[in-house]
Amino acid sequence: MDGDGSGLTVAGVIMEELRNLLEARNRHISEALSIAHGKPLHIVRGEMQYLHASDGIKYLDLVNNVSHVGHCNPHVVEAGQRQMAILNTNSRYVYEELTEYLGRLTSTLPESLAVGFLVNSGSEANELAVRLARSFTGNHDMAVIEGAYHGHTGMLIDLSPYKFRGPGGRGSPEEWVHVFPIPDTYRRPGIDYSAEAREAMKHAGPLAGLLIESMLSCAGQIPLPPHYFSEVASAVRNQGGLLIADEVQVGFGRVGTHMWAFQQGGVIPDIVVMGKPIGNGHPMAAVFTTPEIASSFGDMEFFSTFGGNPVSCAIGMAVMDVIEKEDLMNRARILGERFKDGLNSLMQEHELIGDVRGRGLFIGVEMVTDRSTLEPAAAEASALVDSMRDQGVLLSTDGPLHNVIKIKPPMVLNHDDVDRTLSKLENCLSAV
Repeated sequence: MDGDGSGLTVAGVIMEELRNLLEARNRHISEALSIAHGKPLHIVRGEMQYLHASDGIKYLDLVNNVSHVGHCNPHVVEAGQRQMAILNTNSRYVYEELTEYLGRLTSTLPESLAVGFLVNSGSEANELAVRLARSFTGNHDMAVIEGAYHGHTGMLIDLSPYKFRGPGGRGSPEEWVHVFPIPDTYRRPGIDYSAEAREAMKHAGPLAGLLIESMLSCAGQIPLPPHYFSEVASAVRNQGGLLIADEVQVGFGRVGTHMWAFQQGGVIPDIVVMGKPIGNGHPMAAVFTTPEIASSFGDMEFFSTFGGNPVSCAIGMAVMDVIEKEDLMNRARILGERFKDGLNSLMQEHELIGDVRGRGLFIGVEMVTDRSTLEPAAAEASALVDSMRDQGVLLSTDGPLHNVIKIKPPMVLNHDDVDRTLSKLENCLSAV
């Protein structure tokens, strides 16, 4: 049997390497950093919508929305390499890459959102958005939606019910944080969600802003109900605040019909935050707003050391190239419909599936043990994810009840990937 001369088989050598990696991880990395997919996967290579493990298994990645145009997309890789060999500096200098990239992004947005700030992460971008809202309005308090996650800085943990109500959290928000109910049409049908939010705002007092995802992700992959976005925008503005649209999870054409998910809601936000897919894995994020709001900093300089550097701008431009040239937004629409049609068919056969929802390639599958009581099937959802992992498909669970399977893959998915996933889901659902 093949081995390394020590008596170990190839499989044994791979397991030994993994054990050594895990021992080093345990020595040098905090336990607060968890491992995905239920068991350690030693991933050694990315290839568009696939991840390759050290043991030779090829996984279809259905959850990595960071690698928006595919793991190691050749066009994006080449753009970064080329610019790295020419120039990388900071935005206190003048260079074409910065203004060209900002111009390209603003061309996808409403005309009023003409001023952009480039930073390094969605957390930094959301923190900047809140700072802008407070500076412009003169108010301090903020509103968020239950179940939301907006970032890992101290302030954003305070603005993330997903964190402060989760393990290790204090359980209740700070006095300046006002939490509005999730507008969940599946678990809470027949409610006037906009009126509910307006009533909550009456008790909040003057607001700097409402920070809200254009589609709710950690809250359970929930599309906002019709008119909700525009009506809460009006309400928060009546309270003196701004509407901040967090597009970190759902932007860049993922919803299939629009470049930005907020465009489905018939409202123009005061501030838009972008992150994750913007750099296809390169650390980038952005905030766009109106000239009036941007100027509210007055004489205080804004500067992000690495935000908007030439390499980041080149990578961002390459991501936009791929989205446009490969018509990925339309692909998200077509494949999303194919996915949802197949999932709805599975729901007819399997009582565990209580709801299928989403738009484009942003889909949630809520699992319940009883469709009448909507008792969450968290254990069954986790078991299904584990079974699919063993079949070479990576999924994960989310939502306040941990019973929603989320699908938000690289946008370069194809028809065969969807069909094979549905077939494997059918087999695994029967086993669960």
